[in-house]
Amino acid sequence: MIALNLPKFEVKVSVQNGKPVIFDRLRRKYVIITPEEWVRQHFINFLLTEKQYPENLIANEIGIKLNNTQKRCDTVVYDRLLVPLVIIEYKAPSIDITMNVFDQIVRYNMVLKAKYLIVSNGLQHFCCKINYDKGDYSFLEEIPAYSKL
Repeated sequence: MIALNLPKFEVKVSVQNGKPVIFDRLRRKYVIITPEEWVRQHFINFLLTEKQYPENLIANEIGIKLNNTQKRCDTVVYDRLLVPLVIIEYKAPSIDITMNVFDQIVRYNMVLKAKYLIVSNGLQHFCCKINYDKGDYSFLEEIPAYSKL
């Protein structure tokens, strides 16, 4: 897999039923390695080790209902009261992060009402903070530590 703009870590990979898999420590199981999954596992490691996000407050593949359609958020980070705080959307490194990607995560946020939205393709990472009182948002220079959310 491609090198990412994220810290390297000891990835647990294996082969199951003839397919390469990677261990997802949040779901506590092996999942098929796709370029997007490669980004997700590296980004989760970054949040846990570099930004001190509590592992028990992060969940992958969270189902939501949007306009009578079932959707899945790649990752949701919760506050200590289990209110959604951050939604994260991952793309493969070969996918450019465009307004269409942000439109997708904004639609998910219509349901979850998180304060932060993050999009990453493993090479570029964008984080914006939503100000619901003013009805606007601002992009942050870096991904905040959990204690700063």
